[in-house]
Amino acid sequence: MAKKSTVFFCKECGFESAKWVGQCPGCKSWNSFTEEPVVKKTSVNRTSNRKMETPKYLSEVRTEEENRTITGIGELDRVLGGGIVKGSLVLVGGDPGIGKSTLLLQMCRQLTTAKKKVLYVSGEESQQQIKMRAERLGTFQGELLLLSETNLDQIEDIVSRDTPEIMIIDSIQTMFKEEISASPGSVSQVRESTGALMHLAKGMGISIFIVGHVTKEGVVAGPRVLEHMVDTVLYFEGDNTAAYRILRAVKNRFGSTNEIGVFEMKNTGLAEVMNPSEYMLQGKPEDEPGSIIAASMEGTRTMLVEVQALVCQSNLNMPRRTAAGTDYNRVNLLMAVIEKRLGIQLSFCDAYVNVAGGMKINEPALDLAIVMALISSYKNRALSSKTIVFGEVGLTGEVRAVNMAEQRVNDAKKMGYEICILPQVNRQHIKIQGIRLIGVNNVRELFKLLQE
Repeated sequence: MAKKSTVFFCKECGFESAKWVGQCPGCKSWNSFTEEPVVKKTSVNRTSNRKMETPKYLSEVRTEEENRTITGIGELDRVLGGGIVKGSLVLVGGDPGIGKSTLLLQMCRQLTTAKKKVLYVSGEESQQQIKMRAERLGTFQGELLLLSETNLDQIEDIVSRDTPEIMIIDSIQTMFKEEISASPGSVSQVRESTGALMHLAKGMGISIFIVGHVTKEGVVAGPRVLEHMVDTVLYFEGDNTAAYRILRAVKNRFGSTNEIGVFEMKNTGLAEVMNPSEYMLQGKPEDEPGSIIAASMEGTRTMLVEVQALVCQSNLNMPRRTAAGTDYNRVNLLMAVIEKRLGIQLSFCDAYVNVAGGMKINEPALDLAIVMALISSYKNRALSSKTIVFGEVGLTGEVRAVNMAEQRVNDAKKMGYEICILPQVNRQHIKIQGIRLIGVNNVRELFKLLQE
């Protein structure tokens, strides 16, 4: 009986199956399987005279200090963990048009200025198109090698000849290997191409950045299949209607996955946002009911955001609830806490909660600010514009401690805030001069502060 020449792959996670199934056993996605040819593996001579690795005790292993290359873009270096590690394989994912290629081209400009040898391989644009885009970003003082090619075998030959220090692949969906009969962008081609690039990076010590596109439906085989193969996974997030972009690390073998980089999209490319809190709070109304400033943490960085709430009498049989920038179910939970613990009847009111600036924050430390904003809007009582709030709220109305409270207070003080409402548990351990600290144990104490 002839051996089956095709198998089925999940486009979401790369799970392999001998037959088509409706739901992927790996990632539970529906209708994500596609039929593709089997990749023929070349035989390996295991008796070849190669050096055999022997296991070592942990105490015998010698570590060397990581030699990182600074990209010249502070927000990118922060997310990478301090710079580019030699021989690393980095995946940069995101929706089409979000700014992935722009960011990497700006990185190339900084690296070539520092006399680094960089090769930019594009399978989507010609060299003339890349040149036109580079001219919009500014003057390139160094020399950047450009290559428009999709055949990975030819790219490997060029890399072996020119030996660049850093290489950009834009994008992985356009690359293909000749021995694989599947079309470019398929699971087989993407997986095998990334495997070849991984061997190239580790074998020659070249730092490689791979661009991976994700459609709005999330069905393209790319970043989700490759996450387990690369060293670092960076995702570019942002709304096309907003000017800011967030670069987030979801996997990093050489640094923290809690860091984010904030950029602003301009005509000349992406500009770093050194103080995201100031940027997010632009245009904030003064002394308006329902407007509260909250201190949230993104990695090691404090983000001050404005939480807005609008509570009004409803003319509908079922009042409307809307949450933008935070979890909808969490808002409903906090409204139930307000009704039960404070006796405020919100069941007959429409309620709208918004995190201004387009930020999406699900941190529990935002709870206290949401509660304060809802009560402020309902009572039509404004809080001082120099007040900042943070803390987690439980179902019994208690205010629980949050992490990195001292840093939140310090950063709020630097931004000019004079009053900080925080959990009493955190208040006992913070001694900072120049800002008034008010500790609360439950939402009833919070309600009293608004009535004063």
